[in-house]
Amino acid sequence: MQQLASYLCGAWQNGHGAERTIYHAVSGEALYRVTSEGLDMAAARRFAIDKGGKVLRAMTFIQRAAMLKAVAKHLLAEKEHFYAISTETGATRADSWVDIEGGIGTLFAYAGMGSRELPDDTLWPEDDLIALSKQGGFAARHVLTSRDGVAVHINAFNFPCWGMLEKLAPTWLAGMPAIIKPGTASAQLTQAMVKSIIESGLVPDGALSVICGSAGDLLSHLEEQDVVTFTGSAQTGQTLRCHPNLVARSVPFTMEADSLNCCVLGSDITPEQPEFALFIREVVREMTAKAGQKCTAIRRIIVPQSQLDTVRQALVEKLDAVKFGDPAQEGVKMGALVSTAQRADVQEKVAALLAAGCQRVPSGSVDTSARGAFFPPTLLLCTQPDEITLVHQLEAFGPVATLMPYRDDEHALTLARAGCGSLAGTFVTADGTRARRFILGAARAHGRIQILNEASSKESTGHGSPLPMLVHGGPGRAGGGEELGGLRAVKHYLQRTAIQGSPTMLAAIAGEWVRGASVREEPVHPFRKHFEELLPGDSLLTARRTVTEADIVNFACLSGDHFYAHMDKIGAAESFFGERVAHGYFVVSAAAGLFVDPGVGPVIANYGLENLRFIEPVKIGDTIQARLTCQRKTAKVQKTPEDRPVGVVEWAVEVTNQHQQPVALWSILTLVARRNGDFS
Repeated sequence: MQQLASYLCGAWQNGHGAERTIYHAVSGEALYRVTSEGLDMAAARRFAIDKGGKVLRAMTFIQRAAMLKAVAKHLLAEKEHFYAISTETGATRADSWVDIEGGIGTLFAYAGMGSRELPDDTLWPEDDLIALSKQGGFAARHVLTSRDGVAVHINAFNFPCWGMLEKLAPTWLAGMPAIIKPGTASAQLTQAMVKSIIESGLVPDGALSVICGSAGDLLSHLEEQDVVTFTGSAQTGQTLRCHPNLVARSVPFTMEADSLNCCVLGSDITPEQPEFALFIREVVREMTAKAGQKCTAIRRIIVPQSQLDTVRQALVEKLDAVKFGDPAQEGVKMGALVSTAQRADVQEKVAALLAAGCQRVPSGSVDTSARGAFFPPTLLLCTQPDEITLVHQLEAFGPVATLMPYRDDEHALTLARAGCGSLAGTFVTADGTRARRFILGAARAHGRIQILNEASSKESTGHGSPLPMLVHGGPGRAGGGEELGGLRAVKHYLQRTAIQGSPTMLAAIAGEWVRGASVREEPVHPFRKHFEELLPGDSLLTARRTVTEADIVNFACLSGDHFYAHMDKIGAAESFFGERVAHGYFVVSAAAGLFVDPGVGPVIANYGLENLRFIEPVKIGDTIQARLTCQRKTAKVQKTPEDRPVGVVEWAVEVTNQHQQPVALWSILTLVARRNGDFS
């Protein structure tokens, strides 16, 4: 039986001291010895910061995104190796797919978000210019920069791959190294994936470390620039959150804890409606996927009193049909719990719920004294959910859920909120009005709510599926954290700072031009410059154009827009404007005619117009002029050597009238060739 080594300070190391044993969840065979005693956690932290952190912080967001994509592609090619190890944890192939390929998919998702939405820089301007003075000479904006520390990720046993990768993606994208402390019961799978990443050479030395065993005194060595995330039981998370060193140094701590999530059947749903079958399917799937070992699993099944017996019968019928056991056997849909210790814990929790007044709904039984960590799908019934409060407080972390009735819609909301904070909830209804009432009454206690009906079921990812673009977390018992949620997650590992100064100074700091900053005007038209030659602040002030009645009439005939403010002299005179005005889109088109260079050149295409605002009306006889300024630019990664090398340039457009008043503001996005493209 081999010892599961930790990877710290750039080397694989074995601890020496009291050991734990990892057993095969199905056969009960002893597989690995685990200990981290004697390992230097202070040195591990310093190595991660000095080596990995230094390199990661020097990389731009675009380069980090490319690194994420490369790692994801590498892991995808190695996936069968991970699937083989995952069988040791009792997972079925479907369970492992969520963990392994779901985690890899999260890497791909963040790589895409980073390459599309983040700057090719080490500093991220978070918002637009905020004016702080009347004349515009003093302004501010918020910027995000990498922390000079390490992210410590303490993960649960149930998702050894996804749990690590969904945190690594935003951590690396933010430019921080990570030390992973996986749940010991499935640490061999996390360690295997870490080993594969290290051996690939795709990440800098020190960017990734793993502790197999206890975190020891690591939290005592953390400082203000470090970050801690935790996934696991609420009790353990609350203990860690109060660690004296974390409190004294205000170390950010993000917690995602197991919660008693609910699925509520709307009072409008009858057994004859398709939503009833969807409700039963959703509950059974959440009870049996990963053998119920999911922080998002449905634990409380809340149904109208009138439907209680019907729902109970339908659930028993479906649960009795679930074949569980060794995932290697044909037809098995639910595997084992991760360990016999976990099985004992689930048995203890079920016994406590029964002692409190819940009833076990008759269903198939199994000998739970076997070596494998098997536990049958278990449905409990609580007919008095207001009095038996333990059903809203105690979680059996396995294939266990409790059925309970509600009297009316308000009572359903009271029960949904009784979990005191949940990661996820599902409300099954065909009525939009009921759905709105449920959201208004239940959203405050949930991180995510799925409204399930026949229309959404065709493509629904399910109650328990966290997605990279949606917040994963919840209030209260669920931990109060917000993992994932798109680029929101990246900001947890960055420092937000408000920068004040002149617009020109703020432009120099952020590396992108802002309105009010100085510009550079050169004889060469900006559209004649390749991507590399353009700099934020490069600007063109166009010739002037006087708007005539013929312009308005011709544009109305061309566009078909004969709105009275443009074409009806009497109606316009009685309107807000007092006289006829030009179409706003004519102003946009006329401005393009003023600033566009018509010749073939590096600008390939205009593919976006954003933040268009019409400030002042343009009337017949007004003279307009446009200023085009390079605001920011981002190089696009070439997917293949044959792809044309290009970059995205965002231009700020300002149109003014003869009084130098802005009449319209917007931004346009163009694809611009890089020097090694077609144009020389």
